[in-house]
Amino acid sequence: MRTKGLVRLVVGGALVLASSGCAALSHGFVNAAGPVAADQRHLFVVLACVLVFVAGPVLLLVPLFAWHYRLSNTRHAYRPNWSFSWPVEALIWIPPTAIVIGLAVLLWHHTIRDDPYRPLPGGPPVEVQAIALDWKWVFIYPRQGVASIDRLTIPVGRPVRIRLTSGTVMQSLMIPQLAGQVYAMAGMTTQLHIMASRPGTFRGANTQYNGDGFAHQRFDVVALPAGAYDRWLTQARAADRPLDAATWRRLSARSVIAQPVVFSSVAPQLFDRVVAQAGDHGHRKDHR
Repeated sequence: MRTKGLVRLVVGGALVLASSGCAALSHGFVNAAGPVAADQRHLFVVLACVLVFVAGPVLLLVPLFAWHYRLSNTRHAYRPNWSFSWPVEALIWIPPTAIVIGLAVLLWHHTIRDDPYRPLPGGPPVEVQAIALDWKWVFIYPRQGVASIDRLTIPVGRPVRIRLTSGTVMQSLMIPQLAGQVYAMAGMTTQLHIMASRPGTFRGANTQYNGDGFAHQRFDVVALPAGAYDRWLTQARAADRPLDAATWRRLSARSVIAQPVVFSSVAPQLFDRVVAQAGDHGHRKDHR
């Protein structure tokens, strides 16, 4: 009976790990939904192949050498004073050097290509301002005059430029299927350029620990076709829910939002005021 229970436990644990692994892959850059994540996936595949090329011979030759030079093998020469060989030296130094140089060139190219500050081709970008709070994300569309909490809605096939800051501690925004990780810091702004190549809902999150509600600080990125995106903007403007000063004070308190909220209007220059207030607060602390 104990053996059966142990088998059930092992099988159950394996199934849980397998399902969690599949979920992680489906929401990760392996299942890329945009050009930046697709480029990161390509780089990952190339690096994985290089590592297999490096580690494969070691994993194959170590047991082969151990078997060939076993104590009972008396048919081959025993050379305890062997000290140097040009072929061995070449094998030791030339391939690793070539691999390091090749990886350096490859990573340099992709670092420039996937720079989060680098605009993406495809026309004028949608401007979004992201403010990290405890424990929620506020997304402001300054040109459209609307905002949302814990849901970023974007059009398919059009670049999106996100300016980030934090209203509290340092946090980090990551949307694995669209782009990499970029930090948001109080009193400062950073940038991230993304684009969705197909409709869908993609997972985003804060990856920088910031207290009790850290595990719940997730959001959806909803990529809609152009027509559906325009209809969403029209519905957002008709919501009759302004993001004014009083609402902002309530949002600034530490809390987890039960469901995404859309605001029909935004207080003017809200993003810039959050950046300036955090900067002034930090400046006063430095002079105390």
